[in-house]
Amino acid sequence: MSSYTVRQVAAFAGVSVRTLHVYDEIGLLKPADRTESRYRLYGEKELLRLQQILFYKELDFSLEEIGRILDSPDFDIVQALAQHKIALATKRERLDTLLATIDNTINHILHTTTEGEFTMKPEELYEGLPKEFATTYRDEAHKYWGDAVKKSEEVLRKMSKTDFTKLKDDFKENWKMLSTMTAQEPSSDAVQERIVRHYALTRALWGTSALPDNQAAQFLGLGELYIEDPRFTEVDGVQVPGFGAFMSEAMNYFVETALAEASVAG
Repeated sequence: MSSYTVRQVAAFAGVSVRTLHVYDEIGLLKPADRTESRYRLYGEKELLRLQQILFYKELDFSLEEIGRILDSPDFDIVQALAQHKIALATKRERLDTLLATIDNTINHILHTTTEGEFTMKPEELYEGLPKEFATTYRDEAHKYWGDAVKKSEEVLRKMSKTDFTKLKDDFKENWKMLSTMTAQEPSSDAVQERIVRHYALTRALWGTSALPDNQAAQFLGLGELYIEDPRFTEVDGVQVPGFGAFMSEAMNYFVETALAEASVAG
């Protein structure tokens, strides 16, 4: 029977090695065996269980709930997969609507006139969200994040078309280079040099480069997003196996070292 190391499983599943360590520690996904050096080894049974964990996570179940479901004596993996298919198809329809809304919003931001006139109706910003609370969501967004969103957009709109194009091109070039480095250690100097650039370019695109907050939490959240949705780690429309997990691990290392050290020094 084939066995796989924790790093191999992380690459297969698009999760971080740290995530698998946590799953082991809380008893959600124990390895099938360990080597004499105590390295974790996983078999087909564990890979199937991990698949179920990721399906349930995609459907917003907590890790505690997932553990109870998978450990239930009544659990039927074939029945569970059939239910996942139905639920994910429904979610895909909603995500397609949200993606269209994002495209429309980007177009709106880039084509807002210098006088600040909107080219989109305000309600169009919330298409894809459940209609029963779209209005409430909009009000809450303005209440809690309105200033941050406004300032970010203002910074980007003040850039010249040439500068904005260069920023996007620089980000794309660095992104492509990172996608070719997935076989390297995320903590290596070469990878971390590119991650530093990724961090700087990302903050520039967020319009937050001048803020004193180093946005460590937001950057970590972005790394998790790379794992959760492979569309965010596509390169020229093509998915790169293991890229999301690689980026998340590299970004975590950067935050724990460079940003943590900067916070201590400050």
